Amino acid sequence: MRIPLPKLKAIIRYFGTYTDSKFLGKVKLMKLFYFLDFGYVKKFGAPITYDTYVNLEHGPIPSAIKNLVDSADDDIDNSVLADTIMVERPEGIDMHRIIPLKKFTKSDEAYFSETELEMLNKICIRFGNKNTKQIEEESHKEAPWRETKMFDTIPYSLASKDNDCLVSEDDIKFWMDAIA
Repeated sequence: MRIPLPKLKAIIRYFGTYTDSKFLGKVKLMKLFYFLDFGYVKKFGAPITYDTYVNLEHGPIPSAIKNLVDSADDDIDNSVLADTIMVERPEGIDMHRIIPLKKFTKSDEAYFSETELEMLNKICIRFGNKNTKQIEEESHKEAPWRETKMFDTIPYSLASKDNDCLVSEDDIKFWMDAIA
């Protein structure tokens, strides 16, 4: 993961501010990151977070981001996200609800380019009111999840196999090699 921590926290605040909070659990949050990164790859050839995605049962998961959110769930006092989120486990619901401690602000916008903000907005419009099952099903339709096996690392270049990708597999590989 090559994203600065303040920018990552701003993304979490954005998702927490512009999606329906009753549906924002850990699994949905991971899918929102997937669609953000892979949507950006499909349009511009490179991701926003540069996290490593893994194929898991419920869809693609950004591994470093998941570990940070898990640490907030397990031990919030010692988590780097302690100033960003709290994790609530509503009674009778199998969900770890993500609750941002602050809304996304104008000062948060400074971390993003115009195209990154447009992609964040697009993801929230598309998935903001969807529940976890709906967004999970959408992620399962994507080539990056379909063309990898359980526990495999998902290369960003697989985004090129989806019909909505605007850049070539070679271009994606070029940009990913350039930052390696």
